[in-house]
Amino acid sequence: MAVQVGDSIPDVTLKIMGEKGPQDITTADIFSGKKVVLFAVPGAFTPTCSAAHLPSYVVNADKLKEKGVDSIVCTSVNDPFVMDAWGKAGNAEALMMVGDHEGALANGMGLTMDASGAGLGIRSVRYSLVAEDGKITALNVEKGGVYEVSSAEAILEAL
Repeated sequence: MAVQVGDSIPDVTLKIMGEKGPQDITTADIFSGKKVVLFAVPGAFTPTCSAAHLPSYVVNADKLKEKGVDSIVCTSVNDPFVMDAWGKAGNAEALMMVGDHEGALANGMGLTMDASGAGLGIRSVRYSLVAEDGKITALNVEKGGVYEVSSAEAILEAL
């Protein structure tokens, strides 16, 4: 069952790239005591994700911060090496690029899809959310593989 507004972010361990390589980061580390915008994509370096979704957050990072957002987090069912390389390629220095390497967050959110037909396996659906101290206050889930409601512009409207 998919999360809804009012639900808490599941408690899972993810990976980010640290100074000495991959390191664990929990959702509690990311969300506790903060206002966070999180957006999830089916895959780093994939066409819509690279051409539209990630760039919408890169160009609107300052506007999101002006609305009181402490962190902007991008996640995908990818390893931290891929997420780090994608963030660098996309000029996403203002974002936290988080690898949901085992799909724990996608599964915990109830927001997975089977992209095996495209050679990707189980992935996250495309969505965005706002969470305050780990509680979801806005949630935009895309339907049917489209990109319409999960952009930074949509989150700015929700803030």
